[in-house]
Amino acid sequence: MALMAEKSRVCVTGAGGYVASSLVKLLLSKDYIVHGTVRDPSDDKYAHLKNLDKAAENLKLFKADLLDPNSLAGAIKGCNGVFHVACPVPSGSVPNPEVELVEPAVNGTLNVLKACSEENIKRVVFVSSVAAASLDPNWPKGQVKDETCWSDSEYCKATNNWYCFSKTTAEKEAWSYAKKSGLDMVTVLPALVVGPMLQKTTNASSLALIKLLKEGYEELENKKRFLVDVRDVAEALLLVYERPEAEGRYLCAAHTVKSEDLVAMLKKHYPNYNYPKCFTDTTEDTSFSSEKLQKLGWQYRPLEETLVDAVESYKQKGFLD
Repeated sequence: MALMAEKSRVCVTGAGGYVASSLVKLLLSKDYIVHGTVRDPSDDKYAHLKNLDKAAENLKLFKADLLDPNSLAGAIKGCNGVFHVACPVPSGSVPNPEVELVEPAVNGTLNVLKACSEENIKRVVFVSSVAAASLDPNWPKGQVKDETCWSDSEYCKATNNWYCFSKTTAEKEAWSYAKKSGLDMVTVLPALVVGPMLQKTTNASSLALIKLLKEGYEELENKKRFLVDVRDVAEALLLVYERPEAEGRYLCAAHTVKSEDLVAMLKKHYPNYNYPKCFTDTTEDTSFSSEKLQKLGWQYRPLEETLVDAVESYKQKGFLD
């Protein structure tokens, strides 16, 4: 049973990004009217959004900067719900992480939530990350991590895991604001998101997969990778939005696979890429449970389908031969 019976109007922040683009596509296919925030609606890099089915009649792009609270009101006005997807994700080194990662993540999130309060938004879905639930040195060894696990901020800083620190801080600040203001918020924490790209430029998680195919590493740690299809993340976001009983945090990790097995799966379909030469063992025992999300009705596609669709989209966009 959906929150709203009538055709719903929702806002998606950072609409041109990897996850957000798939979400916009899904929302349009379900007849939602979508307001998308982007840096510049006239920029050709958002052409993929304008070309989606039903975009002509049901998608409106708004120029907005998450660090300028006044620029958000127009996009959020008149909406029933808001999906806050936009967040800085580094694909290389970040010389000044506090300024380049943490501050934009936290301040951008709080600006969006304040605008949602002012516009009486019925529900906010905030995209966090398993990065906000993975680095707790005190978590019992061998115990599966669930929604009660939070990354330890001090540990993140001490180990220079600034992305984890920024996601943890942003989500904690968001919960603090939501509880104080009475905003109805749900958070979804995806694992490494892979699958077909809609946008023209590569993103950090797609780059991780592309590097496995073409870097030709001499050796690679045979570590566990926690993966989820970008389309399944979009489905999860819509699910927690539409289900009135959804509350709190939801881990969103579909597959756990060792690097060596992941490469073997890719090799089966694409034998001729420059794969890692050998793998070194690791002794990690982390794992995540998405049981809470599955109980709500979430399902995910097979990993092989995700990988093939991902590689085909990279080839089509010229990132792979």
